[in-house]
Amino acid sequence: MENLKRSSKDNIHSHFLKLAYEKAKINLGSTGQNPSVGCIVVKDNSIVSSGCTSINGRPHAEFNALNKNINFKGANLYVTLEPCSHYGQTPPCINIIKKKGIKKVYFSSIDFDLRSKGKAKKILKKLRIKSNSSLMNKFSKEFYKSYLFYHTNNFPYIDAKIALSKDYKSSRKKGKLITSVNSRKLAQFLRSRYDCIISTSKSINEDNSKLNCRIEGLENKSPDLIIIDRNLKLKKKLHIFSQKKRKIIIFTASKNTKKINFFKRKSIKVVILKSLTSRSDFEFFFRYLKKLKYSRIFFECGITLLNFLLYKRFLNNLYIFKSNKKLLSSGFNNSSSRLIRNIKLKRSIKVNLKGDNLYKIKFK
Repeated sequence: MENLKRSSKDNIHSHFLKLAYEKAKINLGSTGQNPSVGCIVVKDNSIVSSGCTSINGRPHAEFNALNKNINFKGANLYVTLEPCSHYGQTPPCINIIKKKGIKKVYFSSIDFDLRSKGKAKKILKKLRIKSNSSLMNKFSKEFYKSYLFYHTNNFPYIDAKIALSKDYKSSRKKGKLITSVNSRKLAQFLRSRYDCIISTSKSINEDNSKLNCRIEGLENKSPDLIIIDRNLKLKKKLHIFSQKKRKIIIFTASKNTKKINFFKRKSIKVVILKSLTSRSDFEFFFRYLKKLKYSRIFFECGITLLNFLLYKRFLNNLYIFKSNKKLLSSGFNNSSSRLIRNIKLKRSIKVNLKGDNLYKIKFK
């Protein structure tokens, strides 16, 4: 009987914690070096407030949920990540938890930041605030995979996507798109989960793609755009240049002063590298991006660069949007599709893409 009661209570607490994760998803990919955290405040079994980490990482979720004119005394707080306990650019969240009279704190993941790692529970105990960190640990580990990777590796977390026909062609001779409208909208949604998109001048010139998020309500979640343009071949009249207030950085090995000045007049940053062809070149490139505080990167490029990323094992995940139609002679690849063909496509993600299938392949 005791086990049944305990299980029932755990289900209630897990339910509120799941809602906190839904809040955390809102700004995933838009919180810079800080993790995207969700917070739910429950009093008398009713949700009285909620919050998530703000864009660019501050204020934190707990502050956003508790900084309100509400009587929180005796309430439970459900937060996806261990509350911070150190003084940084803002006071620790434990301070406002104490000030507002929170009775118990539920969280499911220890913070990977060494300044706070594993300290909250001890401090909360001293403050006579109960805590529980035993729920949804497996889910939390997956959700904060990119945050852990960022704090334990030299590079940001790197994902990529590609659209393919049934016969593994990545381009059409007449320039028509390979996948459905639903697939393209989902790709835009995926973009909103990253703080940086990387493409090449070749891909952008060919498609004149906007590489932004045009889903209603998520327009302000278009990530910064980084363009690999070794020889400064990027055309001057493209859709990407009509997007206001979007940060664009071009990485090149060219010293074409005239072209560089053209981009600078458009407030586009140009970074000149000696080379960007070998693994060591890209290692330097990714370390540079980490110094710029990019934590989640999304490659949208052609099959040539994708093959390089696969062969050099840079990718954490690859999303494959696969059409159910063959292109035959009307389609082509700029490079071999052998590496992608060798990837075992098992279960597709259950989502209606009007005949297309979406696969997520995990490498790390």
